[in-house]
Amino acid sequence: MGTDLHELLRSLRVWDPELTVLPAFDPAAAPAEPLPLFTRWFAEAVAAGQPEPHTMSLATADAEGLPDVRIVMLHGADADGWSFATHAHSRKGGHLAARPYAALAFYWPVLGRQVRVRGSVGTAPAEEARADLRARSAGALASALTGRQSEVLGSPEELTRASEAAWELARREPDTPAPSWTLYRLRPDEVEFFQGDTLRRHIRLRYRRSPRSSREGWSRELLWP
Repeated sequence: MGTDLHELLRSLRVWDPELTVLPAFDPAAAPAEPLPLFTRWFAEAVAAGQPEPHTMSLATADAEGLPDVRIVMLHGADADGWSFATHAHSRKGGHLAARPYAALAFYWPVLGRQVRVRGSVGTAPAEEARADLRARSAGALASALTGRQSEVLGSPEELTRASEAAWELARREPDTPAPSWTLYRLRPDEVEFFQGDTLRRHIRLRYRRSPRSSREGWSRELLWP
């Protein structure tokens, strides 16, 4: 007996009170810049037990402007931007080479929160990419060494052989470089914070970076939900 997708969708509820706490959020008390608020919300998501709070959607566009999106891992966020990594020859790497602009989205349902970030994307120096990879697990290095990301795969067995060789090398030589592994940094022009509300009076606070022609800084504004 097949699954009735529409019936299943109608049975679902958002922000089950047994699983979700919707905290109060006073946008008037928000900091002047988005990074301190992001850091606080991220820490609160971790403390609330949100699974994998460091995963995020990354949206890019190809040379023709067609969009694409996937889930990646946040590697850091500081004054230089929000960081993530991939192979330069991957699909997203190719997109960013053609159109160096992207958007990120975090969703932490345990708190009914979203954070959306968009802006220009640049690459970190190669040594920083190598240091970032060295700081991660053997599995991360093995994955990077397996390479050929986004290329057509001939068979599962081909992947198994390449992965086994990469794992062996990663364990034997943990400082092995992965030349195409690239650390990207998204420098935000806009950062939006969304706090859900049980009465659907959701709070949306958007930060927008001041134009480069004026002094560096951020403006803040509320948006209708």
